[in-house]
Amino acid sequence: MDKKVELQVINITNSQAQVGAFAMLLGEVDGDRQLPIIIGPAEAQATALYLKGIKTPRPLTHDLFISTLTVLGASLIRVLIYKAKDGIFYSYIYLKKDEDIIRIDSRTSDAIAMAVRSDCPILIYESILEQECLHMSDDKRTHSEKTEDDEDSEKEHHSSASTSLSLEEALQQAIKDENYELAAQIRDQINSRNKNQ
Repeated sequence: MDKKVELQVINITNSQAQVGAFAMLLGEVDGDRQLPIIIGPAEAQATALYLKGIKTPRPLTHDLFISTLTVLGASLIRVLIYKAKDGIFYSYIYLKKDEDIIRIDSRTSDAIAMAVRSDCPILIYESILEQECLHMSDDKRTHSEKTEDDEDSEKEHHSSASTSLSLEEALQQAIKDENYELAAQIRDQINSRNKNQ
């Protein structure tokens, strides 16, 4: 069974490429891997307002959902990001009512907006995190760093390797610039190229 890893919301930034879109950066709890997810303005606003402790005059949709669960005697106990495909993340929310656990399919942005309100864990499968993550630690070896053996094999595939290296350099620069939306797009390109090789 694939191990589950806990994530936390680190930052939400405006999209630098698309008006009205936002990049939510999730970070591994007790780890250095980070996961950018592109979300819409409503979910970005709902999560950012809550994290900053700003109260709205009327309940937002996610507040209403959590209040409804409470009135019905249920609670949100965890969120699980269970799949990633073409840069889109798929999630379940798990509710508990009495002794029953109920699993419901959800957009990841909505699931996270509700998770922060319920103070419940945001989980992801290890294999998905490893495939989709950005490594933020400089002291660990990244894909763009090479050993002598790597350089020997690289000469055989100079064209594709130089393209991959360029993408890796672009990815590292996007991370450095905190342009997580661009980093997510580059990550998806790298993953697509790796599948086709």
